[in-house]
Amino acid sequence: MSAPDLLDRSSTAAGAPVPPAATGPRLAMGRVALTVNDLDRVTAFYERAVGLHLLRRDAATAELGAGDAVLLELRRDAAARRRSPREAGLFHTAFLLPSRPALARWVQHAISDGTPVVGASDHGVSEALYLADPEGNGVEIYADRPESEWRRRDGRVEMPSDPLDLPALLAQAGGAAWAGFPEGSTVGHVHLQVGAIAPAEAFYAGTLGLDVTCRYPGGTFYAADGYHHHIATNIWNSRGAAVRSYPSTGLAEVELRLDAPRAALIRERAGVTDGADAPFSLTDPWGTSLAVIAR
Repeated sequence: MSAPDLLDRSSTAAGAPVPPAATGPRLAMGRVALTVNDLDRVTAFYERAVGLHLLRRDAATAELGAGDAVLLELRRDAAARRRSPREAGLFHTAFLLPSRPALARWVQHAISDGTPVVGASDHGVSEALYLADPEGNGVEIYADRPESEWRRRDGRVEMPSDPLDLPALLAQAGGAAWAGFPEGSTVGHVHLQVGAIAPAEAFYAGTLGLDVTCRYPGGTFYAADGYHHHIATNIWNSRGAAVRSYPSTGLAEVELRLDAPRAALIRERAGVTDGADAPFSLTDPWGTSLAVIAR
C-alpha cells in the first residue's frame, strides 16, 4: 500500500462506499503469475526471503504457495524484455499472513537472514513490510488487524502510512521459529501501476463492480465484501503509461475468485458472450490480464 500519507476521502459516482462485511462466498484473490528472465534466481528468492513453499517445478514454470494453495506462479522467458518501473503493471503482490505472531516470526527471519526490506508501515487496518524480488517486482508481507479496529470515515476505510512499531510487533513472535508461510496464508491484495486514475476506476469499480474503499492522491483502493482492499491502482511511478508491450517481464496475470452470480455480472458488463460458466479473462486499459473464476 505504501503511499503518501494525505488521504482524499471525497466520494465519486464510481464505486459505492464500503459496505459491512458480507456473509456467504466472498471475493478472493487467486494466484498471481509473473514472467521472469531467471527462473532459478527468482524462485530461490520467493522460497528463502519471502518464505513461500515450492509446490511444483519444471524447466518453464515454478508454483509456490502455502499448504496446497498456489499463491504465485513464475513463468520463465529468458528472452522477454525487462519491464521498466515506469510502466503499467505490478506495484506489488501482497501476501497475507493469518496472524500477527506469524508476521512477527517472518520479521525475525528477515532480520536474521539479512533480507533487504525496503519499507515498513502501519496502515491502521494492517501492519506491512515491503521488499522487491531480483527482477524488481514489488512484494508486501502483511497481517491484518481485526476488522473491529479498522477506522472508517464518510463510508471509506482509513489507511494511513504510519511508522511500524517493530519492537511491539516482534514481541508477538512467541519464541517460535519461522517455518515458511503457514497454511491459511493468501494473496491478500494486488497493487497495480496504471497510467491514469479515471479509466482505472471505470474498469475496476465499473466493469468489475468493486467498491472504492479509499483514495490517496494518485491512488485508488477497491474491494468487495467490506474488506479494506483487494486491488489498488496508482500513478505514482507510471502517470501517462501506455498500454503494456509484450513479451516483457513482470505481471502476467492475476486471478479473481468469486461467486457465480458476481462472475455473471462481470461477464455481462464486459460483454463476454462465450462459455457462460467457464473462467474468462479481461484486460484492464493498460493490458494487464485478470482471470475471473467462479467458485
